[in-house]
Amino acid sequence: MKYPAMRLIVTAAQMQALDRRTIEEAGVPGTMLMERAGAGVVTSLEQQLGPLRGKLITILCGKGNNGGDGFVVARLLHKQRAKVHVFTLAPAADLSRDAARMYRQLIRTAGKAIVKPFSSTSQLQTILSDSDAIIDALLGTGLATPVTGRYAEAIDGINQAQRLTVAVDLPSGIHADTGAVLGRAVKADLTVTFGLPKLGLFQNQGIDHAGRVEIVDIGIPPAYVDAVESRIRLITAPFVRTVVPPRRLSSHKGTFGHAGIIAGSVGKTGAAAMAAQAALRIGAGLVTVAIPASVNDVLEAKLLEVMTIPMPETTARTLSRAALDRLKDFINTRTAVAIGPGLSTHPETVALVQALVRQLDRPSVLDADALNALAGRAALLAECAIPPILTPHPGEMARLVTKSSAQSVNEDRIGTATRFAQAHRCYLVLKGARTVIAGPDGMAAICPTGNPGMATAGTGDVLTGMITGLLAQGVASWEAACAATYVHGLAGDLAAETIGQTSLIARDIIDHIPYALTNIGSA
Repeated sequence: MKYPAMRLIVTAAQMQALDRRTIEEAGVPGTMLMERAGAGVVTSLEQQLGPLRGKLITILCGKGNNGGDGFVVARLLHKQRAKVHVFTLAPAADLSRDAARMYRQLIRTAGKAIVKPFSSTSQLQTILSDSDAIIDALLGTGLATPVTGRYAEAIDGINQAQRLTVAVDLPSGIHADTGAVLGRAVKADLTVTFGLPKLGLFQNQGIDHAGRVEIVDIGIPPAYVDAVESRIRLITAPFVRTVVPPRRLSSHKGTFGHAGIIAGSVGKTGAAAMAAQAALRIGAGLVTVAIPASVNDVLEAKLLEVMTIPMPETTARTLSRAALDRLKDFINTRTAVAIGPGLSTHPETVALVQALVRQLDRPSVLDADALNALAGRAALLAECAIPPILTPHPGEMARLVTKSSAQSVNEDRIGTATRFAQAHRCYLVLKGARTVIAGPDGMAAICPTGNPGMATAGTGDVLTGMITGLLAQGVASWEAACAATYVHGLAGDLAAETIGQTSLIARDIIDHIPYALTNIGSA
């Protein structure tokens, strides 16, 4: 299956092979790739700081090609009349061939005085603390052993300075594939990575150390990229634009489907309300919530545009097993359905959910208490006529996977998600920092949007509603899961820009869905 407009995510070995093919087969000199990489860093820095003339920028360069990129950055900044300090961690004789060429070009352009050998953190600290920005060009994708010695001291100096820090290709000290910190690592505000995004930027500690990730095209031929055997993609705005259905002039509310939400219980009508409102905000034409009868009035008071249907309930005011036939009819008259938000784990409700899952015959999302009902019973998913979309957080994922924990899930998010999706013939949205979407075909995608402010009650219910809303409009399951996750994260990012992360709540994400869609449409 093709995934148009998504970006391939690569390992260090795959990127090195692409660089090698570009140099050896396409005839592009390695120094040209460095030149493009350095120019990309300068452009990103200018977007951060504005005009660079007169700005004090300190660049730390290692002996490899990452250092060579740093020398290019220094030369280009010097041409823009920035005040540039370059610290090298290796003598010129030890530089890689291409890095040595870029070093010589820098010296010819700016003079020897611009370059200083790094000797101690104390020598570096004063300059770093006065800098407008620090460029980390110490260690690249080839790092495989813990950082020690002077490189460790230099990384400590960068982190202690607490200035705007830009990492070249990858924060020094981060493993390019796993995202693990190898001894110690640079904590960057921005990582400018080249050619294709590296897997380690979106996993484990790499997420926190990379900061915002920008990707610079350095001229790798598309045919070479297409030949790479990677089953991991990065969701992009252009991809989402291809997914969200157009609004034709002849449209009516029936054109965009009828989403059904089976949700809620006493004290948890908010989950049902937020899922329903999010489904409407993402474009569903109609939304109806099936809710325990005694809390129906509470839910109606929270909603204007959404319809509700009261259903038989237990004495604990949760959906009862007696609701099964009515819920089957409810599902049959909806384009897509979500089950789970706020349902509770009452034993009778759990039995009801398990019975419904066995008979699902349309696009569906299973979340929250529907996932809890499947703990130890994931084999039921095989009975769904259409593979459902599951949206667990790490704790729910651990309950779905036997002999697992939230920690072990987070340590191997991509592997956990892809194995489960393949084994149980479903789509899986593993929520968390850099949410992972996996499909039954073994493909995985990583969402680059979202922020820590979204770690608050109800945001998962919003995502469930958004996915269901796209399914109701006829969007295929993989595309709906990926696009809704991206828009959800972007809405959270836009909300955080105006109100900050600390105060962000789930309703803010719903309110910003329209702005996220507009942003994607104009990107």
